[in-house]
Amino acid sequence: MFKELDKDKVSVVEAKRLSKWESSNLLEKTIKNRDKSKNFVFYDGPATANGMPGVHHMLAKTVKDTFCKYKTMKGYKVLRKVGWDTHGLPVEVNVEKELGFSGKSDIEKYGIEKFNKKCRESVWENEKAFNDFTHKMGQFIDLEHPYITYDNNYIETEWWILKKYFEAGLIYDGLKILPYCPRCGTGLASHEVAQGYKEVSVNTVTVPFKLKNEDTYLLVWTTTPWTLIANVAVCVNSNVEYVKCLSKGNKFIVARKLADKVLGDDYEILESYKGKDLEYMEYEQLLPFLKVNKKGFYVTTADYVTVDNGTGIVHIAPAFGQDDYEVGLRYNLPVLNPVDEAGCYKDGPWKGRLVIDSNLEIDIIKYLKNEGKLFKKEKLKHNYPHCWRCKTPLIYYSKDSLYIKVTDYKDKIIEENRKVNWHPSYVGEKRFGNWLANMNDWAISRNRYWGTPIPLWRCSCGHDVMIGSRTELIEKATTSVDENIDLHRPYVDNVSIKCDKCGKDMKRISSVIDCWFDSGSMPFAQYHYPFENKELFESQFPADFIAEGIDQTRGWFYSLLVISTFVKGCSPYKNVVVNDLVLDKYGQKMHKSRGNAIAPMPVLEQYGADATRFFMLHTSPVWTPLKFDEDGIKEMIAKFFNTFRNTYNFFSMYANTDNIDPRNYNVKYENLEEIDKWIISKYNKLVKNVTTSMDEYDLNKVTKYLISFVSDDLSNWYIRRNRKRFWTSEIDDSKKGVYQTTYQILVGVCKLLAPICPFVSDEIYCNLTGKESVHLADYPVCDESVINEEIERRMDLVIEFISMGRNAREDAKIKVRQPLNSVILDGKYESIIGDIDSLIKEELNVKNINYNNDLSKYMKIFYKPNYRVAGQLFGKDIKAFANYLSSISLDDIDKFNKEDLQVKFGDVVYNITKDLANVVIQSTDGYDVVVSNDLVLVLDTELNDELINEGIARETISKIQQLRKSNDFEIENRIKVYYKADASYDNAISKYKDMIMQETLALEMIHDDSLDDSPVSINGFDVSFKLEVVS
Repeated sequence: MFKELDKDKVSVVEAKRLSKWESSNLLEKTIKNRDKSKNFVFYDGPATANGMPGVHHMLAKTVKDTFCKYKTMKGYKVLRKVGWDTHGLPVEVNVEKELGFSGKSDIEKYGIEKFNKKCRESVWENEKAFNDFTHKMGQFIDLEHPYITYDNNYIETEWWILKKYFEAGLIYDGLKILPYCPRCGTGLASHEVAQGYKEVSVNTVTVPFKLKNEDTYLLVWTTTPWTLIANVAVCVNSNVEYVKCLSKGNKFIVARKLADKVLGDDYEILESYKGKDLEYMEYEQLLPFLKVNKKGFYVTTADYVTVDNGTGIVHIAPAFGQDDYEVGLRYNLPVLNPVDEAGCYKDGPWKGRLVIDSNLEIDIIKYLKNEGKLFKKEKLKHNYPHCWRCKTPLIYYSKDSLYIKVTDYKDKIIEENRKVNWHPSYVGEKRFGNWLANMNDWAISRNRYWGTPIPLWRCSCGHDVMIGSRTELIEKATTSVDENIDLHRPYVDNVSIKCDKCGKDMKRISSVIDCWFDSGSMPFAQYHYPFENKELFESQFPADFIAEGIDQTRGWFYSLLVISTFVKGCSPYKNVVVNDLVLDKYGQKMHKSRGNAIAPMPVLEQYGADATRFFMLHTSPVWTPLKFDEDGIKEMIAKFFNTFRNTYNFFSMYANTDNIDPRNYNVKYENLEEIDKWIISKYNKLVKNVTTSMDEYDLNKVTKYLISFVSDDLSNWYIRRNRKRFWTSEIDDSKKGVYQTTYQILVGVCKLLAPICPFVSDEIYCNLTGKESVHLADYPVCDESVINEEIERRMDLVIEFISMGRNAREDAKIKVRQPLNSVILDGKYESIIGDIDSLIKEELNVKNINYNNDLSKYMKIFYKPNYRVAGQLFGKDIKAFANYLSSISLDDIDKFNKEDLQVKFGDVVYNITKDLANVVIQSTDGYDVVVSNDLVLVLDTELNDELINEGIARETISKIQQLRKSNDFEIENRIKVYYKADASYDNAISKYKDMIMQETLALEMIHDDSLDDSPVSINGFDVSFKLEVVS
């Protein structure tokens, strides 16, 4: 009736279920199933398919899929499809490597058309690997109809957005100092720079700038010696004190606070003045290779100059730093830029050399030393920005760029971000919030090839036109264009339009757009809005939920928010779950070079998606770093999955044996036994807690609730305590009740588990119900009317006493199978659990439960100082405190358990809190006492002959049951037991033979001295057994 669970390898079992889902088009059914329901909107961030799936993708996919499945089961219609990020430098760099190119000149020789064709092909290099990975993870998402950022319709929507920015006057040309990658030949936006910092070791130099007409030197410190050739000024802080010092026969000017560090002890202060007194003081050009076209080489002031390190005086090269550039504007300084777009000097003695070459740095330092212009050289470790795509160190470089003036509506962006529910909240408030507070205008143009071309046509007369659609391009073009034009370079580069100001031909600027603009446009571009699908778009904006890694706070999260706030005046997302890094089991970042990188596919093959998904969510909250440890997955399998499957196996085996179908039963709640009501109450509380945690986007709590319920409440208590009800032959309300309850709980747990573990939950659910899939079911709803706190309190108290009793047995080194005379409990609990304390008897294998209002005779309680804490407070009085604790009365102990005490040693009065003392309990002989919180249990450990003999009998039952199992007997098989042992063993079990036979389904128990000697040890007796099936 109830199918067995598939015993094949877990990855094979999951593959079979995948095949079933795909053949029935289950994803589509989960959407049509909710066709008239309210939408729950999810956006999947576009992935790059030219890389391979990594472990971090497993975590992100699990988070996304879990909430989409949950909301589907909660009755929402959840559309979801993948996106592919197909543009940008990562793609170009890969193709360049494939073609053996070293830079932009190679690309242009090869031809932009051919190069971009290669780029288009390369982006799908690993699409199959990603799709296979997505399937094996059990993620329900449309892979057949993805949004693709290179698609013409997608690009057209971006053009529409850009035209809106242009018409709003928010796009401008700017000469700004950009972080620039000489390898890629393009600038980076600030949110891109944030992704590529690395710690590097550099040579810093302190150089003397000689004042004009004075034998005194300004000591200037820089971390970039290659920029000294472009120096046109130095800068001090107007409010900082500077000193002129005589040191080893030379006069130097430095910040007073840094004089010792720079000059050592051997110097004399000659003069002191504020930085503003140095302003406009002139000096001689340090490296006289470049000529200036206006006045330079004098002291300027700025507040950003600090005395945290260096000399308190910095050099100014306006072409190579934003602060320098702003100082240059303020003082009308010349701008010297001897570096070309390839990052090489185009003037000076080092012409043609790459400025970020470490060997060049050494040569410049050697030159300074030889010319007597080097005061000091020091190594410094600091974080320096690198290109996130090709890992090349960036340079700060003056360059024309197209900007979106996002600072114009910065306050609105910040306001919208405050409406978003971030998980965790501190990412939105601090990391992302601080980033937004300091945001700069967005440099959107890139001087590259494979990207969305910026649709800005420019005329030599200075007139600009931003094209917002293919139709507009066709209408305005002076060259032949139709709807099928590929909106990439070089095709759009060849299109001219007529200038409506002067009548000349206008040409498109050669730039493509920052690929983050591609991904940030996806809410609109995925539906080709506003050109079509207006109703669909409006139903799918904004997103109720998105989820990506922490690195996206300055990437996708940012570009989404900036674009949508402009286009629609609101945030494009309501809830964001931010997962942190996935580390190795030692907490180290994974790198191939370290040999600690883990490929996800072998993990899924070995352990399956369910266990991997559950492990990742259970190990830590997703917004904290995850230590990925395969031993942790194994532990989850043993602790949770095996337990859950075994619970189903137990239920189905007995239901099939008894030919029972609980779906036909309707035992009323009031007729159920108390333990049934207890598990029903626990289950409904589980539903309540899991639903609350799901709605709070806290999957870590969800997994912990599920483990606790399935392992502790359901399997280890309810099923184990009710085995006899399953075994009994009479089909009465008790037997019906336990089957009905277990069935309903198992079905409910499958539903609760389905969003996290889609495979095993579906297999068990389908076996139980005969329905198509758990993923078409509704999520459980808590029934508050059956949550019974009193029943839970009673049963939980019993369970706690049993746990304490087991601890007492362990302390006394007495096995549970050895019967004992009694357990003694506080008398106040008799009225609460007296009618169910037989559970304690059975579980602890004791003959009696005694209640006593005074347990003090079974133990001695005293306190000792908690020296780790108390030592700091009492100091020399610690001995007096110890004496005081050893002498306090039972009344004081009782008082101390309820409130703090005060004691005076000498003239000092101390407040005694519980954390200052450790309780010590000493059991009376013959008893073992366990205290847990406010509960006390006393175990009578005295053994007499009768108890010892019964212990031998129970150990015998255990050994025979083990033999039944190892011999693969059916559970209903009746047997004969043959045994060989000495007479004292016979005497010990003689009184208990009937019990042994009843428990083991033995018809006879026969002493047989002819058995081969392969004895087992039973409480000191060597006993040989042979079992024979009778029926």
